[in-house]
Amino acid sequence: MRGPIVRLFGASMVLLFVMAGCATGGTSTNHQFGIQTKTSGCQAKGGLPDAGCTPGAIFPNATKDQICQSGYSRSVRNVPTSEKDQVYAEYGIASRQPGQYEVDHLVSLELGGSNEIANLWPELADPTPGFHQKDTLENYLHDQVCSGAMSLGDAQARIATNWLAIYQQMPQGQ
Repeated sequence: MRGPIVRLFGASMVLLFVMAGCATGGTSTNHQFGIQTKTSGCQAKGGLPDAGCTPGAIFPNATKDQICQSGYSRSVRNVPTSEKDQVYAEYGIASRQPGQYEVDHLVSLELGGSNEIANLWPELADPTPGFHQKDTLENYLHDQVCSGAMSLGDAQARIATNWLAIYQQMPQGQ
C-alpha cells in the first residue's frame, strides 16, 4: 500500500512545483494570449476575470525597451466607450455606480498588454484587492521588467494567469 501512496505523493509534488513555477516565475510560453472561448455569460470570480472571456492579450511586438520609455502607455491607450460597453455586456453588467468598476486591462498597457476585448474586463474597486491594488502590482511588475529582474514575457504571463497570487507575494510598500 505504501508504494502507491508514495507515487501519488511524488506525482502531486511534481504537479505542485510545476504549478508554482507557472505562478511565480516559470516560463511564459504556455499562456494562450488573445484567444477568447466565450463572449457572453462571463463571470468574474474572487477578483479574477473569467479566463474564457478575458485570457489577456498583448501587443506581440512590444519590447522591454518600448514599454520602459516614459509615455509608452499613453501612446497606445485606445479603448473607446463602445468597447467598454461591450465588456460590460459580456459580463452581464447592465447598471453600475460611478467608481464601482473599471474596465481594466488584464495585462496592463505598461507591460505590453493590448486594447483587444480579450484583454479587458470589468474589475471591481471593492472588495480589496480590487483595481486600485492591481494598479500597484502593475507598477511593481513594470519596475521589475525595466530593471531586468524579470522578463517581459514572464510578467505578462504571470499577471494574465493570476494577478492576485502575484499581488499577495509582492513585497509590501511597493
